[in-house]
Amino acid sequence: MMKPEEPVKNPTWMADIRFFFTQDDINHMGMRGLDLATYEGVKENALRVLGATEPPDATMPMGGEMWTQARWDTFKNWIVNDYPFGTALPQEAPMVLTAAAGRVRKDARTVAADAAALELLKTAFEGIMQLPPDDPKSYFSLAGIHWLPAHPQLYCLHHENRYNPWHRTYLYPFEDALRSIPGCEEVTLPYWDITSPIPDFLYQPPFDSYTLPRNIGGGFNAGYVTLRDTAAQVMQIVNAKGIPAKINEALSRTVWSQFNRDIIKAHDDGHVSTGETLAQQDVAAYDPIFWFFHCNLDRLWWKWQQGLSATTLNGFLSTVTGSTDWLRNSPFNSLPPFMETADQSIDLSAHDVDYEHPVGEITLDLQPQSFGSLPARELKGLHPADKASVLIKGINRLNIPGSFVVHLQSAGESIASQAFFQSRNPRACGACVKQGTVDVDLAVGIDQLRQGDLRVVIEPKWPDAIGTTFPLSSAGDPTVNVRLLLE
Repeated sequence: MMKPEEPVKNPTWMADIRFFFTQDDINHMGMRGLDLATYEGVKENALRVLGATEPPDATMPMGGEMWTQARWDTFKNWIVNDYPFGTALPQEAPMVLTAAAGRVRKDARTVAADAAALELLKTAFEGIMQLPPDDPKSYFSLAGIHWLPAHPQLYCLHHENRYNPWHRTYLYPFEDALRSIPGCEEVTLPYWDITSPIPDFLYQPPFDSYTLPRNIGGGFNAGYVTLRDTAAQVMQIVNAKGIPAKINEALSRTVWSQFNRDIIKAHDDGHVSTGETLAQQDVAAYDPIFWFFHCNLDRLWWKWQQGLSATTLNGFLSTVTGSTDWLRNSPFNSLPPFMETADQSIDLSAHDVDYEHPVGEITLDLQPQSFGSLPARELKGLHPADKASVLIKGINRLNIPGSFVVHLQSAGESIASQAFFQSRNPRACGACVKQGTVDVDLAVGIDQLRQGDLRVVIEPKWPDAIGTTFPLSSAGDPTVNVRLLLE
């Protein structure tokens, strides 16, 4: 963002103010206990900043270029207007990083059309699948990190802030293993864009399935072959669950917490849409499509980061509201079993990795920040939206063995649903126990709510479940909260 030549009359944090502080400013003042990286930090210290930056006798920034009168007036206007958060001005995500990355991950459809690239990828997958199970670069060892075989500490960081950082970091050793196979040093992991049909090669060896070479516990023994629905079935379920719309909703978010919430919804729905193995956290990573699926989710996060100017740690912090411990403070920023921490995962280009985005892909359509309540100062004119938020609140996930789908039914038909991805033994996971009670938020059309009697149904997604519904009384007797949305 360029320095304003004229004061901005109605500046906001996301569009203007967050760009006023350089990396040196943030570092220098951070050592003095003044946080210039986050909205809350700058808001809390705004009057101190205003006094220290006033031309011509400014004492801040230290050793840097002093603010122009226009910039100072803009910052003053932000304070006078009561610190509006606002909406980012979206930046266009490039097809390929201008400073070409060493590893560019491409659309699986692009690889499918390149016989040589596809053959190389096949060689790499076959290579790591043939390594001894105890080899840390073997397919078995790497897939086993996700849940089974049981480790002294289960590595589960789903449904929290570190979900995206952990899975991004998980992709590196897998891609490194592929590149360790002789002749495959230039291989990169492609992504499957879940909004598009699955390329045919993912239903051909070695990408169609994997056979466990040894017992891993949980009833999954040597000889277990991963199971996946047909491509047509997968895409039918993906579209029925509205996953493309949920992805677009996530990409419209200005604030990290809302993007994270919505992309996790798409993630959980994607897992249960793809087949028996991917729906079970215990063994999901053994299905080869897991890696292509998660590569795309990481790409979507990077696309969002690029659009929000959030590709560096401090740029990313400007989108975060609330606690930043998970990014800044050990051990809360750890990503076990990896050495990398959450803050180190933010800048993908620092790892010499980038994504080639599909031609013609929808660009970000960022929407204003929205919370459950609206500050009175922002009340200008409200109109009922055509959807309501139905919160299924207080689900005891620890009593439900395995992934499940929450349905809101009207007259016996599902009018909205949301999956929740988890292990068949969630009590074995410390992170799961800390989030033992969860809520599921469904967006439901107002007219649909008026159609008939409503019913909440929990559908278990493990293969040997008894019946097609899980008793609500055994799931903590969740309640239903309906909130009419305004726009």
